[in-house]
Amino acid sequence: MSITVNKKAFHDYFVEEKYEAGIVLEGWEVKAIRAGRMNIKESYVIIKGAELFLIGMHITPLTTASTHNKHDPTRTRKLLLHGNEISKLIGKVERAGYALVPLDLHFLRGRIKLEIGLAKGKKQHDKRAAALEKDSKREAQRAMKEHQR
Repeated sequence: MSITVNKKAFHDYFVEEKYEAGIVLEGWEVKAIRAGRMNIKESYVIIKGAELFLIGMHITPLTTASTHNKHDPTRTRKLLLHGNEISKLIGKVERAGYALVPLDLHFLRGRIKLEIGLAKGKKQHDKRAAALEKDSKREAQRAMKEHQR
């Protein structure tokens, strides 16, 4: 069950591989995510040592959350993956010039998971071509609907 999708990532990048990672969250963050108060649009994934971290994901604290704790909405959050997956990602990011971008935040058996993509950046002409292709598909669907009536 998807919570939020980063549509901007599909616009700005060619996503070649996808990985599902767990996220280290605090209690108030889980409650806020369940309430739909988060944004992954401007976030990105970095590699420090042999670990992955999510930077820039904004989670707005609920007003009913604890008042004696200081909540940082954009804190750096650690991502949880198997060691062999992390080493494969590190190799591709450092050698092949790939980027790691968050694609989708979703629930899986009661846990919050983040789908990250191994992606290459699109050039401006690639973005234009993708937009034209999308528009032509939309026009074809519209024509098919009108033809069926």
